[in-house]
Amino acid sequence: MRLSWTLSVYLGRQFITSVGIALLGLGILVFLFDIVELLRRASGENIGFGTIIGMSLLQLPTLLQKILPFAALFGGMFAFARLTRTHELVVARAAGVSVWQFMMPAFLITFALGAFVVTVFNPLAALMANRHELLEARYFQGQPTLLSVSRTGLWFRHATEGGHEVLHARAVSQQGVELQDVIIIQQAGANDRYVGRIDARSAILRDGYWDLTGATISPGDGRPEKHATYRLPTTLTLGQMQDSFASPETISFWSLPRFIALLKDSGFAAIKHRLHWHSILSVPLLLLAMVLIAATFSLRLTRRGGTGLLITGGILAGFVFFVLADVVQAFGLSGKIPAILAAWTPAGVSTLIGLSLMFHLEDG
Repeated sequence: MRLSWTLSVYLGRQFITSVGIALLGLGILVFLFDIVELLRRASGENIGFGTIIGMSLLQLPTLLQKILPFAALFGGMFAFARLTRTHELVVARAAGVSVWQFMMPAFLITFALGAFVVTVFNPLAALMANRHELLEARYFQGQPTLLSVSRTGLWFRHATEGGHEVLHARAVSQQGVELQDVIIIQQAGANDRYVGRIDARSAILRDGYWDLTGATISPGDGRPEKHATYRLPTTLTLGQMQDSFASPETISFWSLPRFIALLKDSGFAAIKHRLHWHSILSVPLLLLAMVLIAATFSLRLTRRGGTGLLITGGILAGFVFFVLADVVQAFGLSGKIPAILAAWTPAGVSTLIGLSLMFHLEDG
């Protein structure tokens, strides 16, 4: 039997309503937790409650992207469970409608929702996350360390004792350890008073200092001095440099490929950014997997005694997915496995598990 348009619309409305309620509930929960965390960090600081609320609202779209798979899982379970308990799906299956047919509206809605998140919602979330990071750096971290990569090379600004240093390099190698054609502008005081300038043919970041080759030291109030080699003390570390890039969450899905290419041209691996881009791209498949898993937990529930099984199964499935995604992502960030594999593994494995369970449920 072919699924009618009226039944498709009805099933789709039930599904999207349940997912919306689940997303709303989870969104309120994480929003409140985020406010509490910011209030804890702001204790002793002169930060108004309105600023805390504003920062939480700016962070909310990014958090919604992270909890969306769980909303699809829990919302799908409750939608299918309700339709099963009211015998609506039982009647549909008795009329010859297969499980794949009455789940098709949920599949289509989920895929459309995933495509919307990737193409439209993510750029908006990235814009708000960027603003959130600026406010966080302003109120919680003091003057931030800033690193920018462009076609003209690498620009880097970081705090020193009593001032700042602005560093420019035309080329980078060894993942940022060695810089070529370096210029370092030294500034002091709160108003960044010019202190001096250092030009060097190359600079290698050692433990606690820059090892400069072919350096010319130009004090602000003296004559330039040339040194074949020169040690410039610094508190900077390679990890600080790499962490100072714009975080992947603050860059739009559409802009990430260009930014990744720029990082690679500058000598950086950009593993974290490539992993994030592929993770965003896998969202539609991941949401489909959550719907499949939700159906396996809810389509065979009886009128009595099924609620506990539903809740337990959903929590367990969500926990297993969270652990799997976290472990695989850690392997990807460390370079143990390719970033593409790390990003697509949670969605791919979840889809295969969901399909296997659904085939067993439908065909026994």
